[in-house]
Amino acid sequence: MRPMSQISILRTASLAGTAAAAVVVALQAAPALAEAEFSLTIGGDAYFQGAYVSQKQDDGLRSTEFSNRLRLTVTPSATTDNGLTYGARLRLVSGNGDPSVSSRTVENDRAFLFANGSFGTIQAGVINGLSDEYGMIGPNTEGIAGSPDSNGILFLHGSSTYAALPLAATSLRTLVSYDTGTKFIYISPSFGGLQAAVSYTPRTGDSNTSINRRKVDALGDALAFRDVVEAGAAFQNAFGDVTVEASAFYQTGKAVRQSDGIASQSFEDLNSFHVGANVGYGPAKVGVSYAYSGDSGYAKGTAQSRDQQNLIVGAQYTSGPLLFAANYMRALGNDMATMTTPAKADVWQGGVTWTVAPGLTTGLEYDYVRSTLSGAAASGGDLTDRAHILMLDTRLAF
Repeated sequence: MRPMSQISILRTASLAGTAAAAVVVALQAAPALAEAEFSLTIGGDAYFQGAYVSQKQDDGLRSTEFSNRLRLTVTPSATTDNGLTYGARLRLVSGNGDPSVSSRTVENDRAFLFANGSFGTIQAGVINGLSDEYGMIGPNTEGIAGSPDSNGILFLHGSSTYAALPLAATSLRTLVSYDTGTKFIYISPSFGGLQAAVSYTPRTGDSNTSINRRKVDALGDALAFRDVVEAGAAFQNAFGDVTVEASAFYQTGKAVRQSDGIASQSFEDLNSFHVGANVGYGPAKVGVSYAYSGDSGYAKGTAQSRDQQNLIVGAQYTSGPLLFAANYMRALGNDMATMTTPAKADVWQGGVTWTVAPGLTTGLEYDYVRSTLSGAAASGGDLTDRAHILMLDTRLAF
Protein backbone atom coordinates (compact mmCIF):
# COMPACT_ATOMS: atom_id res chain seq x y z
CA MET A 1 0.00 0.00 0.00
CA ARG A 2 1.37 3.40 -1.01
CA PRO A 3 1.95 6.21 1.54
CA MET A 4 -0.75 8.90 1.74
CA SER A 5 1.58 11.64 0.44
CA GLN A 6 2.17 9.68 -2.77
CA ILE A 7 -1.62 9.15 -3.32
CA SER A 8 -2.19 12.90 -2.94
CA ILE A 9 0.37 13.61 -5.66
CA LEU A 10 -1.41 11.29 -8.09
CA ARG A 11 -4.83 12.89 -7.49
CA THR A 12 -3.75 16.49 -8.01
CA ALA A 13 -1.27 16.13 -10.84
CA SER A 14 -2.14 16.97 -14.43
CA LEU A 15 -2.42 14.20 -17.02
CA ALA A 16 1.08 14.91 -18.32
CA GLY A 17 2.51 15.03 -14.84
CA THR A 18 0.69 11.91 -13.75
CA ALA A 19 2.94 9.60 -15.76
CA ALA A 20 6.12 11.16 -14.42
CA ALA A 21 4.75 11.14 -10.87
CA ALA A 22 3.77 7.48 -11.20
CA VAL A 23 7.37 6.59 -12.05
CA VAL A 24 8.61 8.48 -9.01
CA VAL A 25 6.05 6.75 -6.81
CA ALA A 26 7.00 3.30 -8.12
CA LEU A 27 10.66 3.89 -7.43
CA GLN A 28 9.96 5.19 -3.94
CA ALA A 29 7.59 2.34 -3.11
CA ALA A 30 9.85 -0.48 -4.37
CA PRO A 31 11.86 -2.19 -1.62
CA ALA A 32 15.48 -1.08 -1.69
CA LEU A 33 17.99 -3.90 -2.31
CA ALA A 34 21.00 -3.74 -0.04
CA GLU A 35 24.17 -3.16 -2.00
CA ALA A 36 27.03 -5.50 -1.21
CA GLU A 37 30.16 -3.91 0.21
CA PHE A 38 32.86 -5.56 -1.85
CA SER A 39 36.49 -5.52 -0.89
CA LEU A 40 39.10 -5.69 -3.62
CA THR A 41 42.31 -7.61 -2.95
CA ILE A 42 45.24 -7.33 -5.33
CA GLY A 43 48.27 -9.58 -5.05
CA GLY A 44 50.60 -11.66 -7.14
CA ASP A 45 54.12 -12.91 -7.60
CA ALA A 46 57.04 -12.62 -9.97
CA TYR A 47 60.31 -14.40 -10.59
CA PHE A 48 63.48 -13.90 -12.58
CA GLN A 49 65.77 -16.83 -13.34
CA GLY A 50 69.14 -17.11 -14.96
CA ALA A 51 70.68 -20.50 -15.75
CA TYR A 52 73.90 -22.03 -17.01
CA VAL A 53 73.47 -25.43 -18.68
CA SER A 54 76.19 -27.95 -19.47
CA GLN A 55 74.55 -30.65 -21.58
CA LYS A 56 75.88 -33.67 -23.47
CA GLN A 57 73.38 -33.36 -26.34
CA ASP A 58 73.84 -29.62 -26.89
CA ASP A 59 74.42 -29.27 -30.62
CA GLY A 60 73.31 -25.79 -31.69
CA LEU A 61 72.42 -24.72 -28.16
CA ARG A 62 73.72 -21.86 -26.02
CA SER A 63 74.80 -22.52 -22.43
CA THR A 64 73.04 -19.53 -20.82
CA GLU A 65 69.43 -18.42 -20.72
CA PHE A 66 67.01 -16.21 -18.75
CA SER A 67 63.37 -16.72 -17.84
CA ASN A 68 60.83 -14.54 -16.05
CA ARG A 69 57.15 -14.46 -15.19
CA LEU A 70 54.76 -12.06 -13.43
CA ARG A 71 51.27 -12.94 -12.20
CA LEU A 72 48.70 -10.42 -10.95
CA THR A 73 45.71 -11.68 -8.95
CA VAL A 74 42.56 -9.58 -8.50
CA THR A 75 39.88 -10.79 -6.06
CA PRO A 76 36.61 -8.88 -5.44
CA SER A 77 34.69 -10.43 -2.52
CA ALA A 78 31.91 -9.71 -0.04
CA THR A 79 30.53 -11.37 3.10
CA THR A 80 26.86 -11.53 4.10
CA ASP A 81 25.49 -11.30 7.64
CA ASN A 82 25.08 -15.08 7.78
CA GLY A 83 28.76 -15.67 6.98
CA LEU A 84 28.58 -16.45 3.26
CA THR A 85 31.67 -15.15 1.44
CA TYR A 86 31.37 -14.87 -2.32
CA GLY A 87 33.24 -13.26 -5.17
CA ALA A 88 35.50 -13.93 -8.12
CA ARG A 89 39.19 -14.23 -8.89
CA LEU A 90 41.21 -13.30 -11.96
CA ARG A 91 44.91 -14.10 -12.34
CA LEU A 92 46.74 -12.46 -15.23
CA VAL A 93 50.03 -13.97 -16.39
CA SER A 94 52.76 -12.49 -18.56
CA GLY A 95 52.68 -14.84 -21.53
CA ASN A 96 55.32 -16.18 -23.85
CA GLY A 97 56.25 -14.41 -27.04
CA ASP A 98 58.93 -12.85 -29.18
CA PRO A 99 58.60 -9.05 -28.84
CA SER A 100 60.46 -8.57 -32.11
CA VAL A 101 57.42 -9.94 -33.98
CA SER A 102 54.81 -8.34 -31.69
CA SER A 103 53.66 -11.66 -30.25
CA ARG A 104 54.06 -10.79 -26.58
CA THR A 105 50.84 -11.62 -24.72
CA VAL A 106 49.08 -11.41 -21.38
CA GLU A 107 47.03 -14.49 -20.47
CA ASN A 108 44.80 -15.60 -17.64
CA ASP A 109 45.12 -18.96 -15.88
CA ARG A 110 42.49 -18.21 -13.22
CA ALA A 111 39.06 -16.69 -13.84
CA PHE A 112 36.40 -18.16 -11.58
CA LEU A 113 33.50 -17.44 -9.26
CA PHE A 114 33.54 -18.75 -5.71
CA ALA A 115 31.36 -19.04 -2.62
CA ASN A 116 32.51 -20.12 0.87
CA GLY A 117 30.21 -21.02 3.73
CA SER A 118 29.38 -23.66 6.30
CA PHE A 119 28.62 -26.00 3.38
CA GLY A 120 32.21 -25.78 2.12
CA THR A 121 33.58 -24.06 -0.99
CA ILE A 122 32.29 -23.91 -4.55
CA GLN A 123 34.44 -22.69 -7.44
CA ALA A 124 33.35 -22.41 -11.08
CA GLY A 125 35.46 -21.25 -14.01
CA VAL A 126 39.03 -21.34 -15.22
CA ILE A 127 41.23 -22.99 -12.60
CA ASN A 128 43.78 -25.79 -12.44
CA GLY A 129 43.14 -29.34 -11.23
CA LEU A 130 42.72 -30.37 -7.61
CA SER A 131 45.94 -32.32 -7.19
CA ASP A 132 47.92 -29.53 -8.83
CA GLU A 133 46.49 -27.12 -6.26
CA TYR A 134 46.35 -29.31 -3.15
CA GLY A 135 48.51 -32.40 -3.79
CA MET A 136 51.54 -32.75 -1.52
CA ILE A 137 54.71 -33.16 -3.52
CA GLY A 138 57.48 -33.08 -0.98
CA PRO A 139 59.30 -30.25 0.79
CA ASN A 140 61.22 -27.97 -1.53
CA THR A 141 62.50 -24.50 -2.14
CA GLU A 142 60.70 -22.58 -4.86
CA GLY A 143 61.59 -24.17 -8.14
CA ILE A 144 63.03 -27.41 -6.76
CA ALA A 145 60.63 -30.13 -7.97
CA GLY A 146 57.74 -28.27 -6.42
CA SER A 147 56.61 -26.14 -9.34
CA PRO A 148 56.71 -27.83 -12.75
CA ASP A 149 56.46 -24.51 -14.59
CA SER A 150 59.51 -22.94 -12.94
CA ASN A 151 62.12 -25.52 -11.92
CA GLY A 152 65.56 -25.80 -13.48
CA ILE A 153 64.75 -28.77 -15.71
CA LEU A 154 62.74 -26.47 -17.97
CA PHE A 155 65.98 -24.87 -19.13
CA LEU A 156 66.41 -28.01 -21.25
CA HIS A 157 63.45 -26.79 -23.30
CA GLY A 158 64.29 -26.44 -26.98
CA SER A 159 66.63 -29.42 -26.97
CA SER A 160 65.82 -32.85 -28.35
CA THR A 161 66.39 -34.17 -24.82
CA TYR A 162 63.50 -32.17 -23.37
CA ALA A 163 61.06 -33.55 -25.94
CA ALA A 164 62.38 -37.04 -25.18
CA LEU A 165 61.63 -36.80 -21.46
CA PRO A 166 58.64 -38.75 -20.19
CA LEU A 167 55.63 -36.53 -19.51
CA ALA A 168 55.85 -37.62 -15.87
CA ALA A 169 59.05 -35.57 -15.55
CA THR A 170 57.07 -32.34 -15.89
CA SER A 171 53.50 -33.40 -14.98
CA LEU A 172 54.28 -34.28 -11.39
CA ARG A 173 50.85 -35.07 -9.96
CA THR A 174 47.78 -36.52 -11.72
CA LEU A 175 48.49 -36.50 -15.43
CA VAL A 176 46.56 -33.40 -16.56
CA SER A 177 46.04 -31.66 -13.22
CA TYR A 178 47.93 -28.67 -14.66
CA ASP A 179 45.10 -28.12 -17.18
CA THR A 180 43.13 -24.91 -16.56
CA GLY A 181 40.07 -25.82 -18.59
CA THR A 182 36.77 -24.47 -17.26
CA LYS A 183 35.59 -26.67 -14.41
CA PHE A 184 33.25 -26.92 -11.44
CA ILE A 185 34.78 -27.70 -8.02
CA TYR A 186 33.34 -28.56 -4.63
CA ILE A 187 35.56 -28.60 -1.52
CA SER A 188 34.16 -29.82 1.80
CA PRO A 189 34.58 -28.02 5.13
CA SER A 190 37.65 -28.99 7.16
CA PHE A 191 37.18 -31.79 9.67
CA GLY A 192 40.20 -31.84 11.94
CA GLY A 193 42.42 -30.74 9.08
CA LEU A 194 40.91 -33.16 6.53
CA GLN A 195 39.13 -31.82 3.43
CA ALA A 196 37.65 -33.75 0.51
CA ALA A 197 37.11 -32.33 -2.98
CA VAL A 198 35.71 -33.23 -6.38
CA SER A 199 35.84 -31.47 -9.76
CA TYR A 200 34.32 -31.87 -13.22
CA THR A 201 35.87 -30.57 -16.47
CA PRO A 202 33.83 -30.99 -19.68
CA ARG A 203 36.98 -30.87 -21.82
CA THR A 204 40.65 -30.19 -21.17
CA GLY A 205 42.09 -27.09 -22.82
CA ASP A 206 38.63 -25.55 -23.25
CA SER A 207 38.31 -22.37 -21.18
CA ASN A 208 36.80 -18.92 -20.82
CA THR A 209 34.20 -18.33 -23.56
CA SER A 210 35.36 -21.27 -25.70
CA ILE A 211 32.56 -23.76 -26.44
CA ASN A 212 33.62 -27.19 -27.75
CA ARG A 213 31.21 -30.13 -27.52
CA ARG A 214 32.99 -32.32 -30.08
CA LYS A 215 33.83 -35.92 -29.23
CA VAL A 216 36.11 -36.15 -32.30
CA ASP A 217 38.96 -33.78 -33.23
CA ALA A 218 40.86 -33.33 -36.48
CA LEU A 219 43.60 -35.88 -37.04
CA GLY A 220 46.89 -34.56 -35.67
CA ASP A 221 45.38 -32.20 -33.09
CA ALA A 222 46.79 -32.11 -29.58
CA LEU A 223 45.50 -34.88 -27.35
CA ALA A 224 42.49 -33.90 -25.24
CA PHE A 225 40.26 -35.57 -22.66
CA ARG A 226 36.55 -35.00 -22.03
CA ASP A 227 34.26 -35.47 -19.05
CA VAL A 228 37.23 -35.38 -16.67
CA VAL A 229 36.47 -36.03 -13.01
CA GLU A 230 39.04 -35.59 -10.25
CA ALA A 231 38.39 -36.45 -6.62
CA GLY A 232 40.44 -36.82 -3.47
CA ALA A 233 41.34 -35.39 -0.10
CA ALA A 234 44.11 -33.48 1.68
CA PHE A 235 45.08 -33.44 5.34
CA GLN A 236 47.11 -30.87 7.27
CA ASN A 237 47.54 -30.74 11.04
CA ALA A 238 50.08 -30.32 13.83
CA PHE A 239 50.66 -32.67 16.74
CA GLY A 240 52.87 -30.80 19.14
CA ASP A 241 56.12 -30.11 17.33
CA VAL A 242 55.25 -32.53 14.52
CA THR A 243 53.42 -31.38 11.39
CA VAL A 244 51.75 -33.81 8.99
CA GLU A 245 50.61 -33.11 5.43
CA ALA A 246 49.12 -35.80 3.18
CA SER A 247 46.97 -36.03 0.07
CA ALA A 248 45.50 -38.53 -2.39
CA PHE A 249 43.76 -37.72 -5.69
CA TYR A 250 42.38 -39.75 -8.58
CA GLN A 251 41.60 -38.40 -12.06
CA THR A 252 39.64 -40.08 -14.86
CA GLY A 253 38.19 -39.10 -18.23
CA LYS A 254 37.52 -40.15 -21.82
CA ALA A 255 40.12 -39.56 -24.55
CA VAL A 256 38.94 -37.48 -27.54
CA ARG A 257 39.18 -39.51 -30.76
CA GLN A 258 40.79 -37.98 -33.87
CA SER A 259 39.64 -38.40 -37.48
CA ASP A 260 39.96 -36.77 -40.91
CA GLY A 261 36.89 -38.55 -42.28
CA ILE A 262 38.97 -41.37 -43.73
CA ALA A 263 41.53 -42.39 -41.13
CA SER A 264 40.98 -42.20 -37.41
CA GLN A 265 43.01 -42.62 -34.23
CA SER A 266 41.81 -43.61 -30.78
CA PHE A 267 43.66 -43.05 -27.52
CA GLU A 268 43.70 -44.65 -24.11
CA ASP A 269 41.37 -43.09 -21.57
CA LEU A 270 42.64 -41.10 -18.61
CA ASN A 271 43.22 -42.96 -15.35
CA SER A 272 45.73 -41.32 -13.02
CA PHE A 273 46.37 -41.06 -9.30
CA HIS A 274 48.76 -39.17 -7.05
CA VAL A 275 49.59 -39.61 -3.36
CA GLY A 276 52.01 -37.61 -1.23
CA ALA A 277 52.97 -36.96 2.38
CA ASN A 278 55.29 -34.63 4.30
CA VAL A 279 56.32 -34.84 7.95
CA GLY A 280 58.00 -31.94 9.73
CA TYR A 281 59.69 -31.62 13.08
CA GLY A 282 61.09 -28.28 14.15
CA PRO A 283 63.12 -26.79 11.29
CA ALA A 284 63.30 -30.07 9.32
CA LYS A 285 60.83 -31.68 6.94
CA VAL A 286 60.91 -34.84 4.80
CA GLY A 287 58.44 -36.08 2.24
CA VAL A 288 57.62 -38.45 -0.60
CA SER A 289 55.12 -38.47 -3.45
CA TYR A 290 54.15 -40.97 -6.14
CA ALA A 291 52.08 -40.58 -9.30
CA TYR A 292 50.89 -43.32 -11.66
CA SER A 293 49.06 -42.79 -14.95
CA GLY A 294 49.69 -46.07 -16.79
CA ASP A 295 49.08 -45.77 -20.54
CA SER A 296 46.73 -42.75 -20.26
CA GLY A 297 46.77 -40.77 -23.52
CA TYR A 298 48.81 -43.27 -25.52
CA ALA A 299 47.56 -44.04 -29.02
CA LYS A 300 45.82 -47.40 -29.02
CA GLY A 301 48.00 -50.03 -30.62
CA THR A 302 51.29 -48.35 -29.64
CA ALA A 303 53.96 -51.01 -30.18
CA GLN A 304 56.10 -49.98 -27.22
CA SER A 305 54.74 -48.51 -24.05
CA ARG A 306 56.07 -47.84 -20.58
CA ASP A 307 53.69 -47.01 -17.76
CA GLN A 308 53.80 -43.34 -16.77
CA GLN A 309 54.88 -42.80 -13.19
CA ASN A 310 57.15 -40.70 -11.03
CA LEU A 311 58.56 -40.98 -7.55
CA ILE A 312 59.85 -37.94 -5.67
CA VAL A 313 61.61 -37.93 -2.29
CA GLY A 314 62.85 -34.76 -0.64
CA ALA A 315 63.99 -33.00 2.49
CA GLN A 316 64.47 -29.44 3.65
CA TYR A 317 65.96 -27.65 6.64
CA THR A 318 65.37 -24.06 7.75
CA SER A 319 68.01 -22.04 9.58
CA GLY A 320 67.06 -18.41 10.15
CA PRO A 321 66.46 -16.77 6.76
CA LEU A 322 68.04 -19.72 4.92
CA LEU A 323 66.17 -22.76 3.62
CA PHE A 324 68.16 -25.75 2.34
CA ALA A 325 66.42 -28.39 0.20
CA ALA A 326 67.22 -31.49 -1.84
CA ASN A 327 65.09 -33.79 -3.99
CA TYR A 328 65.40 -36.89 -6.16
CA MET A 329 62.91 -37.82 -8.90
CA ARG A 330 62.61 -40.93 -11.06
CA ALA A 331 60.20 -40.42 -13.99
CA LEU A 332 59.10 -43.15 -16.40
CA GLY A 333 56.84 -43.27 -19.46
CA ASN A 334 56.92 -42.74 -23.20
CA ASP A 335 58.52 -39.58 -24.60
CA MET A 336 56.32 -36.50 -24.34
CA ALA A 337 56.92 -35.48 -27.99
CA THR A 338 55.45 -38.55 -29.71
CA MET A 339 54.20 -40.68 -26.78
CA THR A 340 55.52 -43.74 -28.65
CA THR A 341 59.05 -44.45 -27.33
CA PRO A 342 59.87 -45.64 -23.78
CA ALA A 343 61.84 -43.04 -21.81
CA LYS A 344 63.10 -42.48 -18.31
CA ALA A 345 64.73 -39.66 -16.38
CA ASP A 346 66.56 -39.37 -13.07
CA VAL A 347 66.74 -35.86 -11.65
CA TRP A 348 68.76 -34.79 -8.59
CA GLN A 349 68.09 -31.28 -7.31
CA GLY A 350 69.51 -29.26 -4.45
CA GLY A 351 69.58 -25.65 -3.44
CA VAL A 352 69.36 -22.90 -0.88
CA THR A 353 66.87 -20.04 -0.64
CA TRP A 354 67.55 -16.83 1.29
CA THR A 355 64.66 -14.68 2.50
CA VAL A 356 66.09 -11.22 1.89
CA ALA A 357 63.01 -9.34 3.14
CA PRO A 358 59.32 -10.13 3.62
CA GLY A 359 58.06 -11.37 0.26
CA LEU A 360 61.51 -11.26 -1.38
CA THR A 361 63.70 -14.33 -1.80
CA THR A 362 66.71 -15.29 -3.84
CA GLY A 363 68.18 -18.74 -4.23
CA LEU A 364 70.64 -20.96 -6.01
CA GLU A 365 69.58 -24.34 -7.43
CA TYR A 366 71.62 -27.16 -8.96
CA ASP A 367 70.01 -29.88 -11.11
CA TYR A 368 71.60 -33.01 -12.52
CA VAL A 369 69.50 -34.74 -15.17
CA ARG A 370 70.19 -38.17 -16.63
CA SER A 371 67.75 -39.27 -19.35
CA THR A 372 67.40 -42.27 -21.64
CA LEU A 373 65.26 -42.77 -24.75
CA SER A 374 65.12 -46.48 -25.54
CA GLY A 375 66.18 -47.57 -29.03
CA ALA A 376 66.34 -44.01 -30.39
CA ALA A 377 70.02 -43.88 -31.34
CA ALA A 378 71.08 -44.28 -34.98
CA SER A 379 72.60 -47.64 -34.09
CA GLY A 380 69.31 -48.83 -32.66
CA GLY A 381 70.56 -48.48 -29.11
CA ASP A 382 69.48 -46.13 -26.36
CA LEU A 383 69.90 -42.36 -26.72
CA THR A 384 71.22 -40.95 -23.47
CA ASP A 385 71.86 -37.45 -22.25
CA ARG A 386 73.28 -35.84 -19.12
CA ALA A 387 72.84 -32.23 -18.11
CA HIS A 388 74.11 -30.00 -15.30
CA ILE A 389 71.94 -26.95 -14.62
CA LEU A 390 72.90 -24.10 -12.29
CA MET A 391 70.07 -21.63 -11.77
CA LEU A 392 69.79 -18.36 -9.86
CA ASP A 393 66.17 -17.72 -8.85
CA THR A 394 64.81 -14.43 -7.42
CA ARG A 395 61.14 -14.11 -6.40
CA LEU A 396 58.72 -11.49 -5.19
CA ALA A 397 55.36 -12.30 -3.58
CA PHE A 398 52.93 -9.50 -2.73
